[in-house]
Amino acid sequence: MRKALRWLLALTVLIGTLGSAATAGAATAAGPGVTATTDIEDQLLAVPGMSLIQEKPYAGYRYFVLNYTQPVDHRHPDRGTFQQRITVLHKDTSRPTVFYTGGYNVSTNPGRREPTQIVDGNQVSMEYRFFTPSRPAPADWSKLDIWQAASDQHRIYTALKKIYTKNWISTGGSKGGMTATYYERFYPRDMDGVVAYVAPNDVVNDEDSAYDRFFATVGTAQCRDRLNAVQREALVRRAPLEKKYEAYAAENGYTFTTIGSLDRAYEAVVLDYVWGFWQYSLLSDCDKIPADAAAATDDEIWTTVDTISGFSAYADQGLETYTPYYYQAGTQLGAPTIHFPHIEKRYLRYGYQPPRNFVPRDITMKFQPWAMRDVDTWVRHNAHHMLFVYGQNDPWGAERFRLGKGAKDSYVFTAPGLNHGANVAGLVADQKALATARILEWAGVAADAVARAKPLAAFDARLDVRDVEREPALRP
Repeated sequence: MRKALRWLLALTVLIGTLGSAATAGAATAAGPGVTATTDIEDQLLAVPGMSLIQEKPYAGYRYFVLNYTQPVDHRHPDRGTFQQRITVLHKDTSRPTVFYTGGYNVSTNPGRREPTQIVDGNQVSMEYRFFTPSRPAPADWSKLDIWQAASDQHRIYTALKKIYTKNWISTGGSKGGMTATYYERFYPRDMDGVVAYVAPNDVVNDEDSAYDRFFATVGTAQCRDRLNAVQREALVRRAPLEKKYEAYAAENGYTFTTIGSLDRAYEAVVLDYVWGFWQYSLLSDCDKIPADAAAATDDEIWTTVDTISGFSAYADQGLETYTPYYYQAGTQLGAPTIHFPHIEKRYLRYGYQPPRNFVPRDITMKFQPWAMRDVDTWVRHNAHHMLFVYGQNDPWGAERFRLGKGAKDSYVFTAPGLNHGANVAGLVADQKALATARILEWAGVAADAVARAKPLAAFDARLDVRDVEREPALRP
């Protein structure tokens, strides 16, 4: 690895010098009457279909929350439009740009993803289609698929590339990492590089034994035994804890029409418990898990399950926000199914429930098994300038993207001991330096910066998001 890194950094000195000279030209105007010296707000609003929701100040940047008019169906753009929310963290048009999506709603507060800090660039963030308020009305759910979403990104990039003319890198974590990968598959000429964090890759939806193998070996036996015992105990005590759940639901106005019953919701939450722990916690957090589940009080069992899984997750009110995700999981993305050898069958009524159970019945769903196979095959044989980062203890990494002989200048790295929040900063030293150097090179920054292989912007505790993006368990 050290020899490869020295060779690579030497090569980037030459390539970076040529790349910097090639991209030194002035910015292209966004529209008639707009020049490179026009205020950035005016440049953005000169883009056809772009409108301002709000500008929020942040030192060293300008931050815009915007709406962009998108076709509901990119194959038939004349059949209606909707307003898609995006944000722009503007540094300077002379800097590279990072295109970020989390695959869900977009935050409307300034935030900088790791590649943005590394390249000291601008950041464009996109809300995924069909997440409120970026949802067509009426909602034709058949237009929620990975190609339509990639085409949303392509149109945004095409519009903003006229303003931000330097190199672009796409990124995202979890479902956002999947989104960045799908975008590259369908529009491989848009981006200069891709950094996909903790991106699941469920190629064969009905074959999930990799997850069972993961849970049999992750962490330590002591930690696994603690978690398994609590999960089992929560089902053993189903009757008294469901009474507590009924009171909790009544107090908060929760209903269970979509999943079908409070009993189904209760089991779903409990079965998320072990997965949720490893997704969001570290091995050191095992000390917070009751050491003797059988001797724990009902309140202790309830509290630890609620803290990790969240008893609101499968209520109608908890599911509603994530309907677009569950729809995609049940139509293209796939969803994991795992087994529970530590729990006797008499305590299990439903097992892991499919995405169909979490989507209102008036929304039609049909699974497309070819969708993920297509992406996986493309990545293995065509990946170019792609970096995949996984966490050693993250369940979602059990089924991950892998590279084949056709991949070029692409990498899959695993951060030791980390969870669903794994990042480049958490890699071992050689891989961290290599990954940082490649991101900088793909971004087209100066060769000396590439050679140093260090982030170009100082860490900002408010701006730089480093924690795992917490969603209820079993959502990537």
